[in-house]
Amino acid sequence: MSDLLQRLRDRGWRLTAQRRVVAEVLDGEHVHYTADEVHARAAERLPEISRATVYNTLGELVSIGEVVEVSTDGRAKRYDPNAHHSHQHLVCSRCGVIRDVRPSGDPLALLPEEERFGFTLSEATVTYRGLCPSCSSAG
Repeated sequence: MSDLLQRLRDRGWRLTAQRRVVAEVLDGEHVHYTADEVHARAAERLPEISRATVYNTLGELVSIGEVVEVSTDGRAKRYDPNAHHSHQHLVCSRCGVIRDVRPSGDPLALLPEEERFGFTLSEATVTYRGLCPSCSSAG
């Protein structure tokens, strides 16, 4: 579960009404909205919020490390509030739905030494792909 609002409070980030509603929209588990989806959901709560404010707020949240941009297969960027919880992504190849997954084991350890070419590894991002239950049953 994302704890985005609490993390923002703890860091003293100024929570204007607009910033708060964007953070509230993003707060939760398995949240991976596009900027337009964030804007639509934010506008339901705060009708006067502009698209520019949403984009600027998302950019700030990414720059301070509280939200991660997720890009998959040339689709629109999505925003993940689970920036401080180690996880990977499971992506539906057909509809693009994204789920957070926590596989066992260290993905850094999976790359053999001879395949590192002298690199000192600091992180690994693994994306699992397949068809979600809805797309699998649709044939």
